[in-house]
Amino acid sequence: MSTIPAFSGVVVGRPLQHANLAVFPLFASGHAESDVDYELSDEAIAAGTVVVEEVSESGSVPTLRVTNKGARRVLFLEGQELEGAKQNRVLNTSLLVGAGARATIPVSCVEQGRWRHRSRSFAASGHHCSPSLRKSLKRSVARSLDEGKGHASDQMEVWAEVGRQMDSLGSSSETMAMSDTFRTFSGQIDEYRQDLAYADGAVGLAVAIGPDVVAIDLFDRPSTCRKVWDRLLSGFVMDALERPGVTGAAGPADVLAALQRLASAMWRESPPVGEGQEFRAKPGPDAHASALTFSASLLHGSAVLA
Repeated sequence: MSTIPAFSGVVVGRPLQHANLAVFPLFASGHAESDVDYELSDEAIAAGTVVVEEVSESGSVPTLRVTNKGARRVLFLEGQELEGAKQNRVLNTSLLVGAGARATIPVSCVEQGRWRHRSRSFAASGHHCSPSLRKSLKRSVARSLDEGKGHASDQMEVWAEVGRQMDSLGSSSETMAMSDTFRTFSGQIDEYRQDLAYADGAVGLAVAIGPDVVAIDLFDRPSTCRKVWDRLLSGFVMDALERPGVTGAAGPADVLAALQRLASAMWRESPPVGEGQEFRAKPGPDAHASALTFSASLLHGSAVLA
């Protein structure tokens, strides 16, 4: 069992608010920015230094192949969506692919109605799945790890959640693609983003819908947080749109209490997919958390709390 010190050295900023969604910027206190050299997967994919593709011509729903042709490590984030190839997928866990390395990565399908090539490789979609779907991923991956089955998700549960949110929001898609729901509500997502813009210096964010702190994401440096901020917001907005009539508001004390639960949780080490160390914890009855570290530096820690 371990602890993750980074969660205890966090200052909670003043909330940014749009409708029922509040975002609390998180700032590091007493923890130096990590010196781990990496780039984010969406940047590497766009630059052509990383290729993500099906593992074979026939493909495999729960796995993809990553080839890193670059000289830097590449960070993929749990819940980020990849579009293309035979069907769209999301990452089951955050992972670090080494420079010049190949890796088979665990994913979940978020486009149930397509199994044919749209392209040979994947592109980053710019979307991040909702906390409700991330909770399913964290819960089922933790169960798989406990059973010695790696980072597999419950694919049926993932499809059910994608379909449930689609029905709840009145969206539709010929291929049951999560990305179509995001596109349907792109205007609303942009409105939220305008009021919830990245706060300079933030290394993370805590998100509340009404009175409930629903999720926390924490990174090793402001530059990473800034780059993924809008993408993470897209998923938070999806859950907020499902609860338009919610009343009440969480405050900084609620976020601090959530961070304290993460700081005091007992984290169990799990085999990582790529480089670094992976840890998982259950900081509450229906809460799930995970963390990816490298040389004792937290690269990405996240929790879904409600």
